[in-house]
Amino acid sequence: MPVHTPPLRRLAWPAAALASLLLAGCSKAVVLNPAGDVAAQQGNLVVTATLLMLIIIVPVIVLILLFAWKYRHTNQDAAYEPDWHHSTTLELIIWTVPLMIIIALGALTWIGTHKLDPYRPLDRIDAQRPLAEGVKPLEVQVVAMDWKWLFLYPEQGIATVNELAAPVDRPILFKLTATSTMNAFYVPDLAGMIYAMPGMQTELNAIINQPGVFHGLASHYSGPGFSGMTFKFHGLSDEGFAQWVDKARTEGKALDQASYLQLAQPSERDPVQRFASVQGGLYDRILNRCVEDGRTCMHEQMAMDARAAAGLPRDMCTPANAPQIVAALGQRASDAP
Repeated sequence: MPVHTPPLRRLAWPAAALASLLLAGCSKAVVLNPAGDVAAQQGNLVVTATLLMLIIIVPVIVLILLFAWKYRHTNQDAAYEPDWHHSTTLELIIWTVPLMIIIALGALTWIGTHKLDPYRPLDRIDAQRPLAEGVKPLEVQVVAMDWKWLFLYPEQGIATVNELAAPVDRPILFKLTATSTMNAFYVPDLAGMIYAMPGMQTELNAIINQPGVFHGLASHYSGPGFSGMTFKFHGLSDEGFAQWVDKARTEGKALDQASYLQLAQPSERDPVQRFASVQGGLYDRILNRCVEDGRTCMHEQMAMDARAAAGLPRDMCTPANAPQIVAALGQRASDAP
């Protein structure tokens, strides 16, 4: 005979499973409790916007339950007004309150998105400490590859694969590009995600305010190795960062054109690699997609196309073709009205 299960017991298991999933997912709510000031401001924006929207959501839910209870078919005491059709007070509440919330959300979002523009240089270390004038940010050049991350430090002259580090309380300027597939760079404790695209450069200004090891990942699907495209971001003291740089200079090898082309081959779940030196101009060649010998860099190609559109020779001005270019410029000047 089938066993009869009480209705409440049937609902208990799904409710317990849902609660377990929610608790597991929120065991470390990084977005709302990050270690970096930019991410903290973004988290505060999320909380504020959510609270504003709850001003409408909570009363609506309460009223739905109240109406369902008050006007249930067994309640003979509920007022029955079949001719009711309008209430000015109710109309004002229904339209005015949401309108005020939309205006507040719009103003908050407009201010927040401009203040937290990833290209905007930082003006503070955290909510209590402004950034002193003349502080130079740490520049990190980021290359999203298939399927690993390459980080170049032009000031320190080193590079790493799948490992990133920065001093605590020092602004960081990320310059990002990609080799073949669009991807997104994301360290939840640091700032929001920013896209990296081949042949283009995006920027992200951020800061880390607490020492520790934080999770970084690719947040845009980019192929079969996407799930393993993660890295560790180390927030270090100034002394710890100097030791980390010295370790790369001591243990690493040289990153030149040949080693980069080998590194750029698709691979999955690569271990951490360190490079003691970086060939000059390598990042610019990666950005302009001309690391291989014999390839014209994108910025050179665009300059040649612009000269051709202006009626000038496509080639660069050199001593050999200078008379031709001067003659072309003279001809254009004489043809001008």
